[in-house]
Amino acid sequence: MSEPSRPGGPGSPTAGLRSRLARRCARIVNSGPFDVAIVAVIVVNAIVLGIETYPHLGTARPVLGWVEMVFRAVFVTEIVIRVLAHGRRPQDFFRRGWNVFDLAVIAAIFIPGLHGDPALLRVLRVARVVRLVRFSPGLRTIVTALLRSLPGVGGFLALAMVTLYVYGMLGWLLFRDVYPEAYGDIGKSLLTLFVLLSLENLPDLIAQGADHSPWAVVYYVSYVLIAVNLLLNILIAVIVNSMEEARRLELTERLAPDYDEDGDGIPDRVDRIAISQRLDDLRAAVVGLERELRVDHDGPARNRREVP
Repeated sequence: MSEPSRPGGPGSPTAGLRSRLARRCARIVNSGPFDVAIVAVIVVNAIVLGIETYPHLGTARPVLGWVEMVFRAVFVTEIVIRVLAHGRRPQDFFRRGWNVFDLAVIAAIFIPGLHGDPALLRVLRVARVVRLVRFSPGLRTIVTALLRSLPGVGGFLALAMVTLYVYGMLGWLLFRDVYPEAYGDIGKSLLTLFVLLSLENLPDLIAQGADHSPWAVVYYVSYVLIAVNLLLNILIAVIVNSMEEARRLELTERLAPDYDEDGDGIPDRVDRIAISQRLDDLRAAVVGLERELRVDHDGPARNRREVP
């Protein structure tokens, strides 16, 4: 005699109902109309937030309050569907950073203490508009690139601070007596050099400095070459490299196998990096093979041309 299934066990009616509900929610989450509907609600929410900035709304303000309650209900329903789509592993919902961000933005609006601060409450409502990023692969790539570039940008900022400090001290030594409003102390010097990054007042500074010291031209020209050109190019290189890495991760998101043996079918970050590296190795091998074939193809032809 077979053992009766336990309530809530794998073979119980409750488990089957949860499984059907999870599959149905997963189909909804993965469907295009669902994303389009959420994007439309976010856009309308942004429009409503803009309308609320006008002071004289009259009887429309209570209506906008009810519209805000509808937005909250829609967003809460969206989060519930996304969580239920993971079935018996709802914790997998938190494995994606955008899911955590969405949950934090939507749940924070219900914190009782925030309702006493209209400005903070408005900021949280505006943060919903940022959720549009998750529905655009291009925007996701840019955000991912910016996050991945943070270590490199940190090194760049350290180098830039040292450069600005050195040139700020030199500017203070050269021009502190003649231009105290611009180089009177290290703070004013750094502020002047920071504004000079735009090159807007460079001709005036060079003309004023040349009347005081012959080293002014060398000072400003070297600063422009090192700080404005070299350092900014380094920053651009760091961001472009991170953008390429983010683009590869975005392209390989659906190609990477799931190596962590958790059976969730979701490629992990390490999986995506691994398959991206494999694609790079394969691309390099194809290029090398084409080069060898071209050499082998050109060799006999060259020998035939050399035969009298």
